[in-house]
Amino acid sequence: MTQSSDQMLTDFLSSLQGRPGDYVILSTLIEQASEAGACRALAALGLEDERARRDMDELRELLSTWRDVKRSAWRTAATWIVRVLLALVMVGMAYRLNLLKLLES
Repeated sequence: MTQSSDQMLTDFLSSLQGRPGDYVILSTLIEQASEAGACRALAALGLEDERARRDMDELRELLSTWRDVKRSAWRTAATWIVRVLLALVMVGMAYRLNLLKLLES
């Protein structure tokens, strides 16, 4: 529902406050229509059966695991990049300080 629809529904229900019988009937009708619409939406998504809750929990768990793996992979890649760069710096320093000649003698 859009904001204007919400406001219109609120205004309509408030206009019925003086007539309690009409208000109760209309309020019940709106509630049942909303529930029926939600059930149709869930059915359209294939989530109307008893297994739907378990399926959604499994999907959330799978998504959480995927995020953990992705974070771990990036962390591992960053660690290895830093190690390679430090190794290159050490080799460069050894070359500049002529430490290779000390190894030959």
